[in-house]
This record gives sequence, structure tokens and C-alpha cells, in this order.
Amino acid sequence: MSRRALFILGCGLLLGGGLLVIYLLQQLHPYDKLVNHGPSPEARANPYLAAELFLRQQKLEVQRADGLDELKTLPSAGRTLLLLGSRNRMTPGQSKRVLEWTAQGGHLIFVAEEIWDEDKQRSGDLLLDQLGIQQLLSEDLDQQDASEDAEDAEDAEDAEDAEDAEQVMPRQRLRKPARSPEHDYPQLTKLYLENEKAPAYLDFDTDYHLYDSQNRAHAWANSDGATHMLQLSHGDGLVTVLTDAWLWQNNEIGEYDHAWLLWYLTQDTAVTLLYRADRDDLLSLLLRNFPLALATLALLILFGLWHVGLRHGPLAEVASRSRRQLEEHLRASAAFLLRHHGQAHLLQGLQRDIQRRARRRHPGFERLPVAEQWRVLGQLTRLPASAVAKAMRPAQPTQRSASEFTRQVAHLQTLRNAL
Repeated sequence: MSRRALFILGCGLLLGGGLLVIYLLQQLHPYDKLVNHGPSPEARANPYLAAELFLRQQKLEVQRADGLDELKTLPSAGRTLLLLGSRNRMTPGQSKRVLEWTAQGGHLIFVAEEIWDEDKQRSGDLLLDQLGIQQLLSEDLDQQDASEDAEDAEDAEDAEDAEDAEQVMPRQRLRKPARSPEHDYPQLTKLYLENEKAPAYLDFDTDYHLYDSQNRAHAWANSDGATHMLQLSHGDGLVTVLTDAWLWQNNEIGEYDHAWLLWYLTQDTAVTLLYRADRDDLLSLLLRNFPLALATLALLILFGLWHVGLRHGPLAEVASRSRRQLEEHLRASAAFLLRHHGQAHLLQGLQRDIQRRARRRHPGFERLPVAEQWRVLGQLTRLPASAVAKAMRPAQPTQRSASEFTRQVAHLQTLRNAL
């Protein structure tokens, strides 16, 4: 191909490639795509991070507390303490310290954790029991209301029968009031405030109910059949009890009026968030941070106990070295070979030893026929041919009796000794 043709071909390829690139560029359209990588590691580690950031946006002073020991230096007046962590290991001294801090002018907000036990007359939640607040199951409350309604119905029937007997005109029944807009959301908790036309709606867990046994509460929030928030005075301070605080977690604080409730309870105060009301003991910290090391240590302890533990039965005495003779070793070796390889192996070993000795005394012995070998062995040992034949006949794979095996071994030893 000439240079001109190559030049034309190259230009054509360049032109075609350029047109293809222009076409592809015209087909490309930029677009924006949002990739959701999920919550950040800090949000996964702190379920109330959104609540903390929300309070900071409201220009409130927010700090975290590592434990209840910080109450010794924490001022009470003008401060709200949110106990959002578990209190299952709170001691009576710690609960007393918390209530003393509240009585000095602080605002305590905590979550009820235990159910009231009617038999024991306590719930086990130290803060609830000291404040006289009981947490009940809503289903138990419904059963109690049903029984009370049945008793009221029976009393009403008895009263009507008595009125009929006395010929007194029956009373007119009261008409059931019209359904208000607030009852359109029976599963939501409603908090009513003065000078507000509509309540605040909160999504508390309706399985639980708070009961003020000492009638100290001055504010509360109810769903259609239960109470989920109580507020009462304690000394110079204020206590707010909730059935649950999950509505302030990262994925729920933006629903309904959850964020507003958090602001309403903490407004005009400094806020201290306490995620853990008790410290982990040493064993819990070790299990959390060094599980493999603890597992290795446990195995070492088990092996050590097994090593030093008592054996079952007496120890066997060590045999004296003076009794270990060559004859015993030979007998033990023969018994081992007989047990593992059988009689044929031992007989073949003796026969090979006889053939080796015969080759030394009669060169070319291995090339002779079997009958000639037996004749040569008879000449060398001066034994009859019948004895040589019995000794050198091939070993059978079948098991022989002890007498036959012993007899053939004796013939082989006699033959070998004669060589």
C-alpha cells in the first residue's frame, strides 16, 4: 500500500474517531446522585445525639455527665438533669443523692423502668418508689376499668328497680358528648397547655401507664387510655416522670411534637445529659474490651487444674532398670510382631535368614530350583529331606494352631542353627 493510501486511510480513521467522540459527548448528560451512607459513627454510638444537637441549637448550655458522682459538684438551681440511661444497678444511696439534688432546686427527668408489684407493694425502681409513682400495664388498667364498669352497671340496675318499686319517675340519661378532634388520634399522647387551642401530640408507648398514688402531680399527659407523663414538685425542685424516652432518639425526635416537648421541659435552664446512671464493674469492662484475652486465660486455668488435679486410682510404680534384660525385649518384640503382622511374617523372617546363611556357604544357592535348594540344605545341615521340607514350606496366610506354629518354628531354628 502506497504512502498516499495510508495517509488517506489514517485521515479517515481520525475523522471517524472524532465524529464518534462528538456523538458520545452529545449523549452524555451530567446528573446529581445522593448516596446515603447511613448514620455517622458518632450517631450510632449515641442514640440521643440529635437531641443534644437540637438543644444546642436552642442556645441552651448542654453537657454530658459520666456518672452520678458528678452531682456532688453539679449546681441544682437553673439546671435540668436527664437520666436517659439504665438505672438497674442504681444503689439506694445514689437514688437518695439524686432526689436531694432535685430538692435543692433542680429539674429531674427520668424514665420509669419497673412495673408495680401489688404483692410486694413496690416496683424495685428506687426513684419511683420514693416518689410514690406506680407504673402499670395498660391492659391491667383496662381490665380494672371493665370490672368497675360492670359493678356500676349492676348498681344502676338495682337503683332503677328500686325507683320502679317506689313509682318514682326515672332520671333522664345524659347524652354522650360529641367526639372532639383530639380523639381522632387515640394512640397518641396529648399534652394540653393554657391559652393553646390544640394539644401537643406525642407518640409514647401506650402499653404502660403512670399512676400517682400520693396525688402529688400537678401536670400530666394522657393518651386515650393511659397516662404517660407526670410532673410533680419535690422540695424546691421539679420531677418529670416518663414511661419511655425513645421519642427523643435520633430516628424519632423529628416526629410529631417530640422535639418541642424536649425544649418545653428544658427551656431557660442548663441541661446535663446522663446516659449511664451507673458505672460498669471491672468484669464488664474486661468482657467488653478483652474477650479473647479472658477466653485464653480461662483455658489456661482449666489446663492447669487438669494438670495438677488428682488422678483416678493409684499411680503405677516405675519398673526397676535392673530387670530389663535382652530376653524380655526379644519376647516383647516377637509378641508385638505376632499381634500386628501374624504368624506368616515371623515364619518368613526365619526362612529368609536360613537362605542368607545358605548363600554364604553355597554360592549360587538363590538360582537353584526349590527342590534342589532343599537338597543342598539337607547336605549342609545333615538333616533329613523331610525335616527340611517341613521347615521351608511356604507359610500359609491362614491362622495355624499354636502347636503347629511352634513345631514349624522349632524346625526352622534347628535348620538355622545347623548352618
